[in-house]
Amino acid sequence: MSSRLTVPDFPRFKAEKRPIVCVTAYDYTLARLLDEAGVDLLLVGDSLGMVVQGHDTTLPVTLDHMIYHTQAVVRGSRKAFVACDLPFGLCHRSSEIVLEAAIRVLKESGAQAVKVEGGASVADTIHSLTSRHIPVLAHVGLTPQSVHAFGGFKVQGRGEAADKVLADAVAVEAAGAFAVVLEGIPAKLAERISQRLIIPTIGIGAGPGCDGQVLVVYDLLGLYDGLKPKFVKRYIDGSGLVRQAVSLYADEVRNRSFPVEEHSFSE
Repeated sequence: MSSRLTVPDFPRFKAEKRPIVCVTAYDYTLARLLDEAGVDLLLVGDSLGMVVQGHDTTLPVTLDHMIYHTQAVVRGSRKAFVACDLPFGLCHRSSEIVLEAAIRVLKESGAQAVKVEGGASVADTIHSLTSRHIPVLAHVGLTPQSVHAFGGFKVQGRGEAADKVLADAVAVEAAGAFAVVLEGIPAKLAERISQRLIIPTIGIGAGPGCDGQVLVVYDLLGLYDGLKPKFVKRYIDGSGLVRQAVSLYADEVRNRSFPVEEHSFSE
């Protein structure tokens, strides 16, 4: 059995110029399939609030929700590294409270790291975790937990704001993050940050110059019909395939062509 990827693999991937493949996951079945397909990093994102729970934002997600879904993803994977989002509200509180939450995540879910949204403003919190050997995946740029402050899901880091995003990325690296997600920023800025940092960058809506890429699995599979960002590429029409299959099943049940003898037990 192949061993699971670990934190030291990620700077090695960057040094080798080996792009990092990251996909979000929320359940056992998809985690198993993604793991078998060769995904490097499974991110249990608080995006589950939108694509699984049906909310308009990620804000209603709780720590218990995150631990529950991460447990399933860990059980479904064998080789991929698993990281779990710390949900909205936690990192607004004391470092001690964040530390207790991160400990819960690692102990109860089996995840190998937590993800923390924010830049320089949460650098002390990140350091309090990494100094206690809790791996942190950072997240700067368009941070969905700040959607209200941003006035919606809007591109960050344009014009003079580019320096702030760069400063945020430098701050989380200095705080000990092993990698950083760059979301919703101009491609040239993302490339500049990727060249500046020693740790790998994982882009989503940040262009091709990052050290890796992440997509929400339901977007990748064409299953989510909600928010449709410009940066999403749908590799199959999952929604159409599901509707077609279920419609066929419904027709066969109604015309009594399913089940038949091959699906039934004899006496």
